[in-house]
Amino acid sequence: MSTHKTRLAIFCSGSGSNFQAIFHSLKKKQLNAEIVLCLSNRSQCGAIEFARQNGIATVHLTEKQFDSLDDFAAAMLECIRKQSIDIILLAGYMRKLPDNVVAAFQDKIINIHPALLPKFGGQGMYGIYVHTAVLEAGETESGATVHLVNEEYDKGKILMQRHVPVLPDDTSEILAARVLECEHKLYPDALEKFLAGQQS
Repeated sequence: MSTHKTRLAIFCSGSGSNFQAIFHSLKKKQLNAEIVLCLSNRSQCGAIEFARQNGIATVHLTEKQFDSLDDFAAAMLECIRKQSIDIILLAGYMRKLPDNVVAAFQDKIINIHPALLPKFGGQGMYGIYVHTAVLEAGETESGATVHLVNEEYDKGKILMQRHVPVLPDDTSEILAARVLECEHKLYPDALEKFLAGQQS
């Protein structure tokens, strides 16, 4: 068993509810890992605020700050390496990671998707659009998927899934809330299992 505490970076764009679920789970279960960096493409968002309140380093990084995608990727890698990050967790990060970053952290980047992949994944399938697509397709169940990140949207190896029912009177918003509740339990569980495999 390794005594090294796994150093996690969390990438967010919004309220950070999955970030908070993971943070509290790590503390509660006393796992051998800690979130040491929150990176966001938005300078003001709930995730950044939560990180600051809990003494976690924050970085605001967006493509617009750089002349090229390569420069952006290099800056992102520098931030990650400066904090000696072992694993990157995407939690509502609304940008595609540069290929250079994905290559540098192969099989070390995890994402959660608000549907049962491989269905309802890919470009444009995020947020409320996913749940609208599920309802329009007449599905009787949805759920969430935790998967590894590769160069293609939502195509990485699936680590864990959980199902939720789609009910007859669901709207996109009602289904989204039910799936999000599922995500808050699934992501910490999937991370715990992944860490156990890494640390054994």
